[in-house]
Amino acid sequence: MAFQLEKIIPILERTPSILKTFLENLDPDWMHQHEGENTWSPYDIIGHLIHGEKTDWIPRTKQILDSTYTDAFEPFDRFAQFENSKGKTLEMLLEEFMVLRAENIDILKSLALTQEGLTKKGRHPELGTVTLKNLLAAWTIHDLSHINQITRVMAKDLKNDVGPWETYLTVIKS
Repeated sequence: MAFQLEKIIPILERTPSILKTFLENLDPDWMHQHEGENTWSPYDIIGHLIHGEKTDWIPRTKQILDSTYTDAFEPFDRFAQFENSKGKTLEMLLEEFMVLRAENIDILKSLALTQEGLTKKGRHPELGTVTLKNLLAAWTIHDLSHINQITRVMAKDLKNDVGPWETYLTVIKS
């Protein structure tokens, strides 16, 4: 499927409720599992998604659409969640993510983007020139990647208990 804004918005809209439905009220042990040193737990991933809502997708969209903005995007701190999430429960993070995403989707829809608008360019500090279409496609894939990551982390927690079924359970093989 080629990029179509009207087809990615529903994915972006649903991500917070998918994660809230999946994670809310589970035993806290599930939320702090990870795949090893320097990997993220579901709790960390929700914090990371929140940081992206605040500093990445819509702020960069606005920069691309602002013809007076010529600087590269601010670098994204992929680890800001470790400080920003301190003292917050998972439920607090999920609620914050839902509110921020709804606000950002409203902003995105209000932009009434055209095909011409999607070709406007910005400058990523590491990747160089990117289009708005690139950014919005990346936002969608970023969501899907982190949904996948959360389920993979949780599945791997039971890897040693599945016995011979491990052969069929590809999510725990990587």
